[in-house]
Amino acid sequence: MNRSRMRVLKALTVGAGTFVLFEVVTGLIPNPLYVRMVPRTGLDYLFLTLTAGALALYTYQRTPDGGDDGAAAAGTALGFLAFGCPICNAILLALFSSSALMTYLDPLRPVIGAVSVVVFAGLLYVRSRRSCADCATQPSTGSGAD
Repeated sequence: MNRSRMRVLKALTVGAGTFVLFEVVTGLIPNPLYVRMVPRTGLDYLFLTLTAGALALYTYQRTPDGGDDGAAAAGTALGFLAFGCPICNAILLALFSSSALMTYLDPLRPVIGAVSVVVFAGLLYVRSRRSCADCATQPSTGSGAD
């Protein structure tokens, strides 16, 4: 299997795995392991799909130096907060009361999701510009027939 196919396979695996794992963990699909305490909305599924897709694209573009991993982690965390159940998150519940989470965090979830998408879009844009600049500076190894 050539290197390009391996990159595509790895990116698809990361995207699909993220989608399924986050869907189960946040209760977006009913399951016996987790009971979601706030209603599911279309935005939850949208932000789940965008987060998983962005992670797949990031994985495809990722270089061995991994210099932007912090931004990708931040985008993933923000995306998770956007589609996750705010009062089902044990860490948030330990820090804040359930009434505070429903009063302040729940209405902000669409904004948090939009910020996550912007973070990933910016990250992917910078990565694509960097990779295009790297391609332009490397000498051509082709046959010269363009």
